[in-house]
Amino acid sequence: MYVKDGICYAGELIPQIEVSAIQILDDGMMLITFSTGETRLFDVTTLLDKGSAFAPLAEEANRRTAKVTYGFVSWMEGAIDIAPETLYAESYKYSKELYI
Repeated sequence: MYVKDGICYAGELIPQIEVSAIQILDDGMMLITFSTGETRLFDVTTLLDKGSAFAPLAEEANRRTAKVTYGFVSWMEGAIDIAPETLYAESYKYSKELYI
């Protein structure tokens, strides 16, 4: 567990990994660009299996509230957030060339 910007997070802080940008796609998918410059594909609906805290993300309207906050992704004005190292570990390599 660690604290960053006054917020307590589960897991371990991995230095140098932050979310730089996101692009919300259809069907719960999101492209995430990390501070490393790498862009990865993440399925937001996989969070629904992680507990009731993520239950509001079952609704598309709530998933579309995602934004980058202090290097993390948050939804619903910060009511839900997730650490960048979790997003990185549970996302997939992405290259535009693969999906054109």
